Amino acid sequence: MSTYKDHTLKIYNSLSNQKEIFIPIQEGRVGMYVCGPTVYSKVHLGNVRTFLSFDIIYRYLLHLGYKVRYVRNITDVGHLVDDMDNGEDKIAKKARLEQLEPMEIVQRYTVDFHDILQKFNLLPPSIEPTATGHMIEQINVIQHIIDKGYAYESNGSVYFDVVKYNEDYDYGVLSHRDLMHTLDNSRALDGQSDKRNEQDFALWKRADPHHIMRWPSPWSEGFPGWHTECTTMSTKYLGQRFDIHGGGMDLKFPHHECEIAQGEACTGHPPVNYWLHANMLTLNGKKMSKSSGNYILPGEVLSGENPVLSKAFSASVTRFFMLQTHYRGIMDFSNDAILAAEKGYERLMKAMDVLSKIEPGNKSTLDIAGWEAKCYEAMDDDFNTPILISHLFEGVTFINHLKDKTATLSTTDMERFCKTMSSFVFDVLGLEVKSDVYNGQVEKLDGTISLLIEMRNQARADRNFTLSDQIRNRLTELGIKLNDTKDETTFNY
Repeated sequence: MSTYKDHTLKIYNSLSNQKEIFIPIQEGRVGMYVCGPTVYSKVHLGNVRTFLSFDIIYRYLLHLGYKVRYVRNITDVGHLVDDMDNGEDKIAKKARLEQLEPMEIVQRYTVDFHDILQKFNLLPPSIEPTATGHMIEQINVIQHIIDKGYAYESNGSVYFDVVKYNEDYDYGVLSHRDLMHTLDNSRALDGQSDKRNEQDFALWKRADPHHIMRWPSPWSEGFPGWHTECTTMSTKYLGQRFDIHGGGMDLKFPHHECEIAQGEACTGHPPVNYWLHANMLTLNGKKMSKSSGNYILPGEVLSGENPVLSKAFSASVTRFFMLQTHYRGIMDFSNDAILAAEKGYERLMKAMDVLSKIEPGNKSTLDIAGWEAKCYEAMDDDFNTPILISHLFEGVTFINHLKDKTATLSTTDMERFCKTMSSFVFDVLGLEVKSDVYNGQVEKLDGTISLLIEMRNQARADRNFTLSDQIRNRLTELGIKLNDTKDETTFNY
């Protein structure tokens, strides 16, 4: 099998805004951290797309033979999700509305998160730390930043001194904002009077009397700031400098910018070599978000119980749909788009089934080595799944030629072709033949079509060409093509 030593992998780094050759800190090993969910509600399909993007990256790195430590956190601390949030935290608010303990909310939606990702066949991370499980470490990180002179305590809260930090480093290196721009465009923030500068962000917040989730610290009973947990848990498990940090495009500023600042304040050097950001999923042309109400839940796609789609779609079809757009591109979700993806998915799965039954020939009339190289070139170019999929459908064309005996492959090339198709379809893209909606349906549908073909053959034998044409035309409308030969009638989707 081809390994990382045979490839020049290029990754788009948000720090430089260009593709860079990937060189891990330790040869053959990769440390990757991805910001996980805040577990106060169900994840929407846009969230799933983000985690799917990094699942593909994880899978391909594993496919190339890297030993990957993949860390993805769970935000289960009832903190304010950003410094502009001046009300209840989201976990506590949901607990109050549902008359539950905050940790009941955390448990419910953590379980839901895991269940959804499992249905969509995402590999679990190597480590999934929680913010509540690392409170002591977060307090130690905050104290270290204070000791370095880049943070200060004010009325029981601790703030990061952005102006002081910017004297020695560059606040805005990731989002490419300058400090003066941040100053000019800052808004009135909660606890503003406790800060030295408007753009300073909280490392620790003193809890108000009504705040449910709170922990003791040297400064007050309170809770960590939004950015503190990721800096703490990423460096705890991956070291003070690691290879890849990922998340959604919406986290670039302020969250990831603040992580860089915290990391440099602690160690004197940037914490991450490659910053990767997945773009958003829109719904009928508009941004998908819970706050606007323009969103669809993964479970609603699987059940078909939603006002957007005409029917239910399997997790693998939905996964295949999302992989047809590069992870850095905006993808629009609509009924027509996923219907088209379903047809492509079924065609690919049908071809994989046919491939398993084809016998090799004496010689090769197809360039399998050249085709395989193109598949790897696509993934080596910043994990370009749409280009990979186009090459896999070139492989589908090969399969049809092999089936029709208009092309042949030697035993060696047949083994190579089968292995490469299987590796990319199932291992790298993570598609499954059987899934929640699709499970068992292929066999039932194939049997139904075969029965209709038998009825059509009988109609032709009885010279009932009206019925024969009616069966063919109706199947064609449903996307099922009949292929008549001298000996038999076959079909494909």
